[in-house]
Amino acid sequence: MRPKNLIKEEAIRSIALQIIADEGLENLSMQKLAKAAGISPRTIYIKYENKEDLLIKLFIEEVLGAYEKAVLKNFDPAAPFAEGVRKLWLNGFHYLINNRHAFALIQHGKASPLLNRAYQQKNIKEGDFFGPIQQFLTLNVEAGIIKYFPQEVHRALLFSPMLDLVAEYFDYQTRPQQIITPETILACCEAVTQGILISKK
Repeated sequence: MRPKNLIKEEAIRSIALQIIADEGLENLSMQKLAKAAGISPRTIYIKYENKEDLLIKLFIEEVLGAYEKAVLKNFDPAAPFAEGVRKLWLNGFHYLINNRHAFALIQHGKASPLLNRAYQQKNIKEGDFFGPIQQFLTLNVEAGIIKYFPQEVHRALLFSPMLDLVAEYFDYQTRPQQIITPETILACCEAVTQGILISKK
């Protein structure tokens, strides 16, 4: 039998993720979370310093690993470049549109100045997550297939557009027609992929 404190902590996280998914990250407050969990706000503050601390820990402990697993499903670092990027985009797109709370936390994590501090506290180093993607990019640079940039630049060029398209997908959920389809994702992926290839003259 699990200790009551552990059960309570899991409930706090689960309810926080549910509020984020249903109402948006901006509508999550410690008071609302405490009320939904049936506990006092003081109980939450024992574990988390503030909302920012809660969000960062949720990002690292509840999202990052699951997102990595989904993105890398059936991905081969030795795959041809266009095929590999296409697999990563489709995997990421399908995971995020079905896990809106994860997307909200990923977006928050990108913008939060406290994320680096959280990484340091958890001793997370470059390559601890998404290592196969780094290997994939390195192989393609060394083979003269894509232009050389630092890994962070490669990630921004290749994968930030997919996250922006996911944001558009959620925006269009309340409109008459959804314009961000898997076909749109593939077309945009091809356009991005072509831009980083070394031209063979």
